[in-house]
Parts: sequence; C-alpha cells; structure tokens
Amino acid sequence: MSRYKEWLDRAYSSLDVARHRPTELVCYEDLCYQAQQAAEKGLKSLLVFYGTDPPKTHNLHILLKKLEEYTEIPDHIIDVVKLTPYATITRYPGDYEIITKNEYEQNLSIAEACLLWIENKLVPNV
Repeated sequence: MSRYKEWLDRAYSSLDVARHRPTELVCYEDLCYQAQQAAEKGLKSLLVFYGTDPPKTHNLHILLKKLEEYTEIPDHIIDVVKLTPYATITRYPGDYEIITKNEYEQNLSIAEACLLWIENKLVPNV
C-alpha cells in the first residue's frame, strides 16, 4: 500500500468515528476533534501524494499553505482551517464554549467536503 493511501485510510477512519455518536455520553467536542483529525490526515495524504513529507503540525492553515505549492485550493476548502482549534483547545475540559449539535454538523460537513476534494485530486490513484 502506498504511503499516501495509508494516510487517507486513517483520515477516513477518523471521519467514520466523527460521524457516529453511539451514546449521549460522547461529547460533540470529541467528535469535532475527530473531524479535525480526518481533515488533517487527509491533507497530509495529499502532501505525501505530491512527494513531500507533511509537516508535523495540527494547524490546517499551515498544511493548506504547503499544498498551495502543488495545487490550487478552492475557496470552499479554505473553510477547513475552522477545524484547527479542535485539535487542541477542546480535547480537554476547560476554556471553551460547549459545542452544539448544529456546530458539530457544520464541522463534520467541512471535514467531509475536504476529504471529497482530496479524493478527487487523487483519482484514479486511490
């Protein structure tokens, strides 16, 4: 299996976790973290596809900037940077507003759109 495909598989694994709330005990913050992880791993898979090692960062803005060296980033994909805070701020209880179901659904849609764009960039290689 190619290295970029391994990254993409992990992205889809995170996305699948983000899509499922098995019980009311699972916090939307945790699901948004998984949505962020899906986008991050997906962006890193595309960087690997283009032949570069992805930076070790959770900052999606940095990953997009690096990808701009290889491809044009559509406007609707730039929204993915909104997911960056979920990589750190909401991982632990503390100084943030509780995430609502509506916010979670919006964040999930952003991650899904990002992975769809990435998959289309990789076709027919996937």
